[in-house]
Amino acid sequence: MKPLPLAPRALTEPHPSRLAPEHPRRAEILRRHAEAMAGGQAGYLDPETGLFVLTARFLANRGTCCERGCRHCPYVL
Repeated sequence: MKPLPLAPRALTEPHPSRLAPEHPRRAEILRRHAEAMAGGQAGYLDPETGLFVLTARFLANRGTCCERGCRHCPYVL
């Protein structure tokens, strides 16, 4: 199966429908995401829920969208 093309935005910038610009913990979430990507980790723990959130780089390396609404999905336009 051929990998999907990535959305035209940086992997560090989630689509606004997945992480709203006005989200009260946006800065912390983006910091954790950046740290996980810089460390080569697959994801990070969400500061509100404690759930494991996959990074955009991990999702991009999979090559396809799972259509589960991932916060950092690099395919959603």
